[in-house]
Amino acid sequence: LNENQPEFNRAIWDYMDSAVSSQRVSKGRSLARKYRKSLGRAEREYGVPASIIAAIWGQESNFGSNLGGFNVIEALATLGFEGRRASFGREQLLAALKIIDEGHISAERMVGSWAGAMGQTQFIPTVFLQYAKDGNGDGRRDLWGTRADVFASTANYLLGKGWVEDAPCFDEVRLPENFDYAQADVSIEKPINEWADMSVTLVDGRSLKRRAGQDKDALAAIILPAGHKGPAFIAYPNFKVVLAYNNAVSYALAICQISRRITGGPSFRTPWPREEMPLLSRTERVELQTLLTQRRYDVGEADGVIGKRTREAIRGYQRGAGMKPDGFATLALLQSMRQSPVPN
Repeated sequence: LNENQPEFNRAIWDYMDSAVSSQRVSKGRSLARKYRKSLGRAEREYGVPASIIAAIWGQESNFGSNLGGFNVIEALATLGFEGRRASFGREQLLAALKIIDEGHISAERMVGSWAGAMGQTQFIPTVFLQYAKDGNGDGRRDLWGTRADVFASTANYLLGKGWVEDAPCFDEVRLPENFDYAQADVSIEKPINEWADMSVTLVDGRSLKRRAGQDKDALAAIILPAGHKGPAFIAYPNFKVVLAYNNAVSYALAICQISRRITGGPSFRTPWPREEMPLLSRTERVELQTLLTQRRYDVGEADGVIGKRTREAIRGYQRGAGMKPDGFATLALLQSMRQSPVPN
C-alpha cells in the first residue's frame, strides 16, 4: 500500500456527491442532536462549531463506524522497516508505543489505517500526543471509544492550527466578467476588502464587505475547484485551518459544506460542470506535465500531482492558447497540447 500510487482520482463533483451526501448530512444532524451536550462542551471550550467537529467525525470515520482494519503497531513497524516513508514510520511507531505506555489504549485496541492514522479522528500518533484531549475527565485520551475525547481532540487540533471563533469557513461567490483567473488559487491570498473592490461578490450579489462574522481585513483566497465553468468560492482563514487536517481543497470544501448543511445551510447555487472531463488518470497527468515541460513551463517533477507549479504552468499555456487561465487540468486541455506544435 505504501509503494502503490493510485492510478485514478475522482472528479471533484463525484467526491463532493459522496462526501456531502443527503445520507451523511441527515446522519450528521441526527448525531449532532444526540451528542449535543458533549459537542456543545467542546464548542464552548475551544470555540470550534459543533457542526465542524461533526463534519470531520463523519468524514474521517463515518461517525465512528470505520476505524480502519490495521493493528497500528504492526502497520507502523512495517512502514518503519523500509521504503519511502521509513523515517516517518519509525517516528510514529515510537509515539504509538508512548501512547500505549501512558495507558490511553491497549495495543490490541489500537487499530487504524495502514499509514497509522488512528481512532474516530484518524490522528497519527505524534498528532495524538500533541492534540488529543481527555474530554470526559477519566484520565485517558481514548479516540477509539470515548466520543467526548473525540470531540474535544478534534476541536483542540483546529484551535491549535488557528481556528477563529464565530467566523465562517467559506462562501460561494460570483466573479466579475473581467476577473483575472490567474488570481484564483488557494495559494494566492488577498484581504477580503481587496477582493470586494475587485467586484467579487457573494453568490446572491451581496457585497463581501457585508459578510457578518468575518474580519474584512483578513486574508482569503478565491478557489475554482472545477475551473471557470464551475462554482467559485472564497476561502477564509478557517478554510486554511481545515486544510491543516487534510491538505486537499476537495477535503476542506467537503468539511465546510457538510458543516453548513448540518446547520440548515443551502447547497451550492452554481452547478458543477459535469460535461467537463478532468484528467483522472495519473498517466494522463504525467503526459500533461511532460508536454508543459517541453514547452518550457516549469512543473517541477512530472509526478502526476497537479500542484501549484503545474497549475501556474497550465495557466501560462492557457493564456497563450487564448483560453481562460483557470489552471484546471482537463482532457480538452491535454488534447489541445497534443495537437499544438512544440517550439524549437
